[in-house]
Amino acid sequence: MANTIKLGNGNWATKEGSLLAYNDERNNFKPLPFTTTRASSATVVNKQGLIETVGSGIPRIDFSDDANGALLLEPFSRNLVTYSEDFTQWVNTRSSDLSGFISPTGGTNGTKVISDATVSSSHIIKSTTFTIASGQKHTYSVFVKANQLNFARLMFTDSTVSNYLSVYFDLLNGTVGTSFDAGTATLDSANIENFGNGWYRCSISGDLATTTTASTRIYLAESDNVATFDGDGIKSIYAFGAQVEQNSYATSYIKNEGTALGITRVADTASGAGNSTVINSSEGVFYAEMSRLDVSGNESAIFLTKDSSNEIRINLADNNRLNIFVNVGGVYQVYMDNATFNLQDYNKIAVKYKLNDYSVFVNGTKIHTDTSATVPPNMDELKFNNPIVKTKSVQVYNTALTDAELTTLTTI
Repeated sequence: MANTIKLGNGNWATKEGSLLAYNDERNNFKPLPFTTTRASSATVVNKQGLIETVGSGIPRIDFSDDANGALLLEPFSRNLVTYSEDFTQWVNTRSSDLSGFISPTGGTNGTKVISDATVSSSHIIKSTTFTIASGQKHTYSVFVKANQLNFARLMFTDSTVSNYLSVYFDLLNGTVGTSFDAGTATLDSANIENFGNGWYRCSISGDLATTTTASTRIYLAESDNVATFDGDGIKSIYAFGAQVEQNSYATSYIKNEGTALGITRVADTASGAGNSTVINSSEGVFYAEMSRLDVSGNESAIFLTKDSSNEIRINLADNNRLNIFVNVGGVYQVYMDNATFNLQDYNKIAVKYKLNDYSVFVNGTKIHTDTSATVPPNMDELKFNNPIVKTKSVQVYNTALTDAELTTLTTI
């Protein structure tokens, strides 16, 4: 069995506007350019586990959760926090801040947030206010690290501090603590992600309802669900990279150095690998190992295609719905809708296609067959649509593999 297209699987070659897939012809790999766009810089976690910034149009290979890397494709987002790293611009309440500490970038742009000597009280640092869209889901995230204190409480609030989202985080054990909302605000979720060297990215997502003016807060804490403690001028945590975005989850970090209306990251696109000589439109296998970045929102798909009326589509839809569509001449030949997988995890998905002989394998198990379906003619392109995914590997085979081979290919 030969790969006619192979993307990723630990072999990544990138430059501005291009990502290379490979054509494996008799074990002779030839490059197939994959066109990528993004009209802004963006950040990614590199092989060293550090956050780095890459230039406009450069594809991002993210190593945050796999040593072999994954192609990161994200939608548009904007960081509304006016000063995301310069905490000297935030307001201290019974606290102080000291800059110059190692951050998740590896640079000295981390900040120590220190309690003052007030006893039996809260110790807080507050962002300046910013404008948000009323009635929309937002996510507040920040990188924090324990020092003498092992807990932090994040709050995303309106200007009156009567409608807010609040969550405690255990920075020693990397767990989410007590969470609650107040007033008309609705908390949807909270998450903590290990970034190494003691750093965690903590995030809270929800809706402040009718609020249009908001701010963020970081409370120092000694324990879960206890907002006050005896400060001593020493007890502290570290902080870096605050972000608020109109989204249901935290996307990659966007630095804001003082732009009141927010700094944007433009959406990624990727398309164009392949041609009709390397994609067999009679039989083959279309394989992808990928994860969706969020639960809700628009679908994200990867295609083998000639045009919108002739295609094989692996579709990661909302609410953990995996769709497989085969369209020939504008008529669906295969339509599968399966909601048994967590699409935020990496899943290995393979579609075997051949006249009247289709099957779908996911994570080592055959989950669908179709024995009365034709194959799209003249497929000549591999592309992503509306990408909100991380992709470890995409492979196209020019023969219809056996069930045993497909089981092996897709086993986690």
